[in-house]
Amino acid sequence: MINTEDQEELFKLIAEYLAEDVTCLAIGGTAMMFAGYKNATKDIDLVFESENQRQIFIDAIKKLGYKEKALFGIYDEKRRVHKNKPKMFSRGEERFDLFLKDVFGFKLDINTAFTQRHDFLGKKELIVKILSKEHLLLLKAITGREKDAEDIETIIEIEKNIDWQLIISEAIKQKNSNKWILHDLESTMQNLRKKTFIKKQYFDQIYEAEQNKK
Repeated sequence: MINTEDQEELFKLIAEYLAEDVTCLAIGGTAMMFAGYKNATKDIDLVFESENQRQIFIDAIKKLGYKEKALFGIYDEKRRVHKNKPKMFSRGEERFDLFLKDVFGFKLDINTAFTQRHDFLGKKELIVKILSKEHLLLLKAITGREKDAEDIETIIEIEKNIDWQLIISEAIKQKNSNKWILHDLESTMQNLRKKTFIKKQYFDQIYEAEQNKK
């Protein structure tokens, strides 16, 4: 596990090993820590806008002892075979999940899809941008890892003003590039009804979009 202070120090250290400036988008537990939703995570999830930027980052963390590992045991079969699966690197119990341009087909614009920005200066600059709470919820719903459901409930318990229409609209907009996004989101929302009120109209929009997809 890595706590908030350790994460900040790790990003500063990585900046010392970068060959060029790098900009990335933090999702998952990493973004939740920056947003104050949790204080520790096992995996650091980042999205890069180009293979070159991702490779520069990979070269830096390799110098710190991180080694590439298989996705088995972390993601299920449909995600392990997806063309947009991440590259994974670990060192001890710490892990980086490094995505390129999108997350299992869910496209992200690094230049616009963020609400916070954190700059880490070393020999080069590492810029880490943070997604909105709605995008964090949606991505947690489609990554399907062990702790994702727990993290979603944590956000729901803290935030009382979730924009469900934004979440639904984003999922529908990207349903053609991620064939399971609507199913996974609907399943997540059904489970959340035990914790929070979600209007029937949002479920109806998902069901209608599912019908139109067939």
